[in-house]
Amino acid sequence: QVQLVESGGGLVQAGGSLRLACAASGRTFSIYAMGWFRQAPGKEREFVGRITWSADNPYYADSVKGRFTISRDNAKNTGYLHMNSLKPEDTAVYYCATKPRGAAGYDFWGQGTQVTVSS
Repeated sequence: QVQLVESGGGLVQAGGSLRLACAASGRTFSIYAMGWFRQAPGKEREFVGRITWSADNPYYADSVKGRFTISRDNAKNTGYLHMNSLKPEDTAVYYCATKPRGAAGYDFWGQGTQVTVSS
């Protein structure tokens, strides 16, 4: 199994920035990709972006492209979601998740961290 612990959420004004971290432990050698998702109250979970663990090729949802950046530090087994130019509509609980190579879906999830953007 892979354990994921997220940190870095909080309250920020519109236009501000936050960096979320997702520290992985356990069977980290099995990680092929780390994804980031978010869920706002009353809405379905939304894909934000993902990065593969061995190559620096992040992919983003259109809603965050140009504002959010995903990175990873393999030595620390930690992924990051850098969020800039935040908008009130970015308010949500943010989750990281991992999946092994060949898997269709993400099998391990973090506990989530709240991001609130005030107008």
